Amino acid sequence: MGRVKSATKNIAFGYVGQLGTALMSFILRKIFIIYLSETLLGINSLYSNVLSILNMAELGIGTALNYSLYGPVARGDKEKIKSYMQFYRKAYHVIALVVAIIGLCLIPFLKYFVKNPEGVTEKELILFYLIFLFNTVSSYFVAYKYSLINAEQKNYIQTNIITITKIITVFFQIIVVVVTKDFYLFLFTDAIIQLIQKIFVSRFLDNMYPYLREKNVQKLSKEENNAVWDKTKALVFHKVGDVARLQTDAIIISSFIEVAMTGVVDNYNMVISTVSNFVNIIFNSVISSFGNLIATESKEKQYSMFKVYRFFASWVYGFSCVGFMILLTPLVQIWLGEAWILAPASVYCILTDYYFKGDRIVLSNYKTAAGVFEPDKYLALIQGAVNLIISIWLVQTPLGLTGIYIGTIVSGLIANITKPFIIYRACFDMGAGSYFADTFKYLCSLVAVLFTCSYISKFVMVNVNIFTFVAMAVIITVVFNGTYFLIYGRTEEFRYLFYKVREKIFSRKN
Repeated sequence: MGRVKSATKNIAFGYVGQLGTALMSFILRKIFIIYLSETLLGINSLYSNVLSILNMAELGIGTALNYSLYGPVARGDKEKIKSYMQFYRKAYHVIALVVAIIGLCLIPFLKYFVKNPEGVTEKELILFYLIFLFNTVSSYFVAYKYSLINAEQKNYIQTNIITITKIITVFFQIIVVVVTKDFYLFLFTDAIIQLIQKIFVSRFLDNMYPYLREKNVQKLSKEENNAVWDKTKALVFHKVGDVARLQTDAIIISSFIEVAMTGVVDNYNMVISTVSNFVNIIFNSVISSFGNLIATESKEKQYSMFKVYRFFASWVYGFSCVGFMILLTPLVQIWLGEAWILAPASVYCILTDYYFKGDRIVLSNYKTAAGVFEPDKYLALIQGAVNLIISIWLVQTPLGLTGIYIGTIVSGLIANITKPFIIYRACFDMGAGSYFADTFKYLCSLVAVLFTCSYISKFVMVNVNIFTFVAMAVIITVVFNGTYFLIYGRTEEFRYLFYKVREKIFSRKN
């Protein structure tokens, strides 16, 4: 299967899966808020972030090994695939043990992360946490098996499994919450279904790749072993820095403001992540295609494809950012009520970070596919330190919640400015001037459309309801996409995407 066909299939299944899980998740969140407390919602959000931090124990070995698999998969070298997968399995079993030990060591400190846990005892805080910890630790015994299907550009298999599991889980959680109003059963339902899924996945992938169960597996050579560990060592810095920058906001909110506010913010993040997951399906689905492209094509071809995906990212993230800026708070108001609305300054800061994160996603994904981890290995540490220092300082000022996200924005911009220099030199043997010129051009286009749509919204959304919301959504869609088509419709990047879409449509008709 070709790169374009593989990416298209991954994207199609990803969208169907995301649509199903998003709808169920929004219903579950509404029911959770009706039947359970605001504090429990905050604890649920907080523990999800704490366990994301514990996942740092993986320290990038999965990414390094995924990169190492692209070559053997492209060559059809089953013996080398077996060697890497055995190495991967042993590493992840050790990681599971490390995560379990670190997770248990954190238990005495949980009370310091949860400010004002109204109606929740310290014993309950620990029991809730242990369920989250079990889910995380058990996932390591299966997660490594996905690496091979992803290296083969069959990401849709993982997507379908996750989608079906999520829909089943949410369905039963809705029933549990409505019937019992019990948070313990809510968490147990998730844990049990996830465990059944892991057992199924393990057996399914074993049957899919029976040669991985063969005993005659050659060990990796010293050079191959060292190559994996060299990339892993570089990725350690990336992991630690990324965790300090991306996974600590909820802990700071819960520790310095209150745990209930974590849930309020998570409602906004849930909407943003749902939409960004739709967007990221495209870009994450082509990582393995990038890996194959890098292994088989010239730098000129690689660069032209990079520019296409970078252009597409600016269009899609720009469109979603403008929509969020105008419609996110009205959506939360319609969905959950005015009591769950955040201050506009905090929302704008969250969305500013969202846009700049999207602006660098293709760059980061290409870097991952190319295995370029060493040159900027200290950058993530600097970003993490900047984020923690600024966020903890400003949250204690009158800025409060907004101050936390100012820290996130500043730390993220460090990567937006420095990574292009590193990646363009390492991957394309050229300067990054064109990258920044495009960035400025795309940003100016977005700001112009944002001001236009904001002005129109003052007249359309005088009263916030479902009808004015839909009307404004249509207006934003027409104005943004019409403007971008007029500006960029003659570019090589747009023409490439247009012809690919047209080719796909006509091939299906025939």
